[in-house]
Amino acid sequence: MKIAIISDIHGNMQALETVLDDIKKESCDKIFCLGDLAMAGPEPVKAIELIKKIYEEGKLELIQGNTDEMIGGYDLVSEPMKSKFPILANALENDLKIIPESLKKFLKNLSKQKELEIEDVKILLVHGSPRKNDENIAPDLPIEKIEEIIAGVDADVIFCGHTHIPCGYQTNKKQTVINVGSVGRPFTPNPQACYAIAEFSDGAFDVLHKFVDYDNQKASEILAKREFIGADKLAQILIKPECRHM
Repeated sequence: MKIAIISDIHGNMQALETVLDDIKKESCDKIFCLGDLAMAGPEPVKAIELIKKIYEEGKLELIQGNTDEMIGGYDLVSEPMKSKFPILANALENDLKIIPESLKKFLKNLSKQKELEIEDVKILLVHGSPRKNDENIAPDLPIEKIEEIIAGVDADVIFCGHTHIPCGYQTNKKQTVINVGSVGRPFTPNPQACYAIAEFSDGAFDVLHKFVDYDNQKASEILAKREFIGADKLAQILIKPECRHM
């Protein structure tokens, strides 16, 4: 069975639609989505609506990201967030204003994690880590730290996102941890959309990261026109991901 794993879309419809087209070309049987559908992106409502549609058609497994939890659970943006991350706070404030209550409820009710089994391989879907939806599993962590983060998890493979940076690890207990990167807002020098493809067969699996060109110029222009202070700076990240000052 061939599975596409996507994460961190952040309202980027140009990236999402391009990746979904690529997934079709790859003849994947199903999609796993690890959350962060909307916040601080070009077209948050459209992104949630499209993922919700695919989810309700039974073609996609979905869990809640940390920013989905914010959109689904916040009425007001906290003062500490405004102080520490002013642009993201402005974006969230605007997201809360424009996203309909029905979609907020949809995000609020998503599972935080999901356990699955395919071809005798145990799989755990998380957003950040098995411990916290905003814990970073990033490149260059010592393997001892990865083993600490996943302690108590018996899955053969753990898929995560959150950092927007693809990477992978295999522990001394032969557990595999894959960060699938970001569809809608990569945080690597490469601005391409990123997702993972996993093939499962008879208790074994292979995973690769795939990078896809999309119209990031159009996505950036749409984001820059959103009605909150700092939208133009967020928009530049889609062109030059290393320019991250939020």
